[in-house]
Amino acid sequence: MGARKLHPAERVAEYTGAGWWDGETTDSLLRERVRTHPGRLALVDPLNKADLVGMPVRRLSWAELDADVDRFAAVLLRHGLGQGDVVGVQLPNIVELVCVYLACWRIGVIVSPLPVQYREHETVQLGGLAEFTAFITAVRVGEREIAAEVDALRDRLPGLRLLFAYGAYGASNAAAGAPDAAGRRLPPGAISLEAELRSPYDPADVAAYTREHPVDPNDCVTICWTSGTESTPKGVPRCHNDWLAIAWTCLEAPRMTADDVLLNPFPMVNMAGFAGLFLPWLRIGCVLVQHHPFDLPVFLRQIAEEHVTYTVAPPALLTMLLARDELLASTDISSLTRIGSGSAPLSPAMVRGWQERYGIGVINFFGSNEGTGMLTDPYDVPDPEERARFFPRYGVPGVEWSTRGAAWTKVRIVDAATGEDIEEPGRPGELRIKSPQVFAGYLGGTDLPSPFDDQGYLMTGDLFEIAGDRGQFLKYVDRAKDVVIRGGMNIAPAELEQLLAGHPAVAEVAVVGYPDEVLGEKACAVVVARSPLVLDDLVGYLKERHIASYKLPERLELREALPRNPVGKVLKRVLRDSL
Repeated sequence: MGARKLHPAERVAEYTGAGWWDGETTDSLLRERVRTHPGRLALVDPLNKADLVGMPVRRLSWAELDADVDRFAAVLLRHGLGQGDVVGVQLPNIVELVCVYLACWRIGVIVSPLPVQYREHETVQLGGLAEFTAFITAVRVGEREIAAEVDALRDRLPGLRLLFAYGAYGASNAAAGAPDAAGRRLPPGAISLEAELRSPYDPADVAAYTREHPVDPNDCVTICWTSGTESTPKGVPRCHNDWLAIAWTCLEAPRMTADDVLLNPFPMVNMAGFAGLFLPWLRIGCVLVQHHPFDLPVFLRQIAEEHVTYTVAPPALLTMLLARDELLASTDISSLTRIGSGSAPLSPAMVRGWQERYGIGVINFFGSNEGTGMLTDPYDVPDPEERARFFPRYGVPGVEWSTRGAAWTKVRIVDAATGEDIEEPGRPGELRIKSPQVFAGYLGGTDLPSPFDDQGYLMTGDLFEIAGDRGQFLKYVDRAKDVVIRGGMNIAPAELEQLLAGHPAVAEVAVVGYPDEVLGEKACAVVVARSPLVLDDLVGYLKERHIASYKLPERLELREALPRNPVGKVLKRVLRDSL
C-alpha cells in the first residue's frame, strides 16, 4: 500500500530545523536501547496474565524484546502485510501488546488499537472507517472469546483478510488446535500466533524489507479514536514525529531516568496509554511493568514487588486511597516517588495529602488524542494547591518552564462568540494550541470540519481561563464537550443517546455523567418515557447491540421533560447539577 505521510513538507522542515522533531522513529529508539543495554530488564507482564489470556507471565530484557519484535515482524511479512497496511489490535496490557506495536512499526504497518471492552458495534464501525486489513487479538480475554467474536464479523468487514490470535492451543490452525480446559479453541478462520512464532525465520528477510522500505518519522504509526460528543468516533492518525515529541513532555515532567520502574495501568489505546508511559519508556530505556485490568490489590502488590518508582492513576482512586489508610499501611510503597493523574480535575487536598503524608509528588495531566499535552509538576510548581488547580501558560514573558515542550508550544485562549484572544484573567475561553506534538488532522479529514483555526491552532473545545499573579497559569473551567470519563475511559453521550432513542419506551433521552468516588464518573440516562421503564430495560437493550460494557448507563432518571435553552438545546449542565 505504501507509507502514509501525515504532516506537510513545510511543517516537517520547520519543526525539524528547529530541533523539535529529532528524526527518531520508534524503531530507532528500540535499536538504541538494545545497543546500549541489551541484557537489562525492559518489560514485565501483569501478575494475572494467565487468568487474563491463558498465557505465562514473561520478563524480557531489551535484547529479548528486540528478538520477539523481529520474529513477529517476520510473521506479518510472511502473510503479506507491510508498509501502509492498517491492523486492528485488541489486546490487554501484556508483553505481547508491546511486541505487536513495535513489530508493526519496524516494517511500517499502522496500528489501530481498540480497548478490550469494545465489542461488535465498535469493531465493525471503526474497522470499516480505518479499513482494517488484519486483526490481532487473543483467543480469550477473561471469559470473552474475542477471536471468535471478530471471526463472526468478517462479512461486515470486507477488507479484513487476516485474523491472528494469541493464546491458541495446538499447531497452526483450528483443525490442529486443541481446546483449553473450558472448551475454547482457535476459530476456523484465525491463525495461531504461537504456532507462527515457533516457525523458523531468517532475520535477514526482515532486515532486507526495512532497507527497501525505510520508515520515515512522518509516517503514520497509529490511528486512535475520539470518544467525545459525536455519535461516530473520529480517527486520529499520529506519526513518529508528533508522538515522540509529546513523549518528551511526559517524561520530563516527572523527571524520568533510566533507573525508573514504571507501572502502567492505563490501556495502551490512546493518549494516556501511549504518551503517558509507553513512549517515554522507549525514549528513556527504563523498566515498564504492565497492569490490566485495573485491580487494586494487584496494583499495590506490583508497586511493592517491582519497586515501582512512578505510576499513573485516576484522581478518584488517589482520593480513595488517602481516605483508607489501612490499604496503604499494608503495602510497601516506599519506592514510589511520583504519581501522574488526570482525566478529571484534581482535588488540592488530595495532591497535598500525597505530598505531605507520603512525600509523593502528584503531577497534573491534561491531554487529548489530538495532541494537547500540558503537565504541572512538583519541580516547576511545588505548591500542591497551585499544581492541582493550574496548568502552564506557555509563552508568558519572564516565566520559565523546565520542560522542552514549553519552548515549542504556543497557546491561545479565544472567546468562542467573538473569536478574539483573551488576555485578562478570569474570563473563560476556548484553549487553542500549536505545537509539534499536535496531530495533522482527522482520518478522512477532507470530509470533516477542520479542527484548526485560521492561524493553524488546534481548537480543543475545552474551556480555560488565565490565572496566577503573572498570568502564568491556565485554569480548567469545564469540558466544552459532554464526554463522560469513567475510570479514564471516554463515553460519548451522543452515541448512547442515538442508540437509546430506538427503545420503544424512550421518548427523549440525554446521557450525562455523575460523580463516583472510585471511577470519577459513571453514565446516567435521563429519560422522558412513553411507558414504564427501569434501568435493566435500557441495559438489556444496549447489550443486544453489542456495545462495550463500560459504556452501559449505571443509573436511570425519569423526567417529565428535559431542560432546554431557548433554541431547544438540552441543558446538560442542569442535568449534571441535579445528579
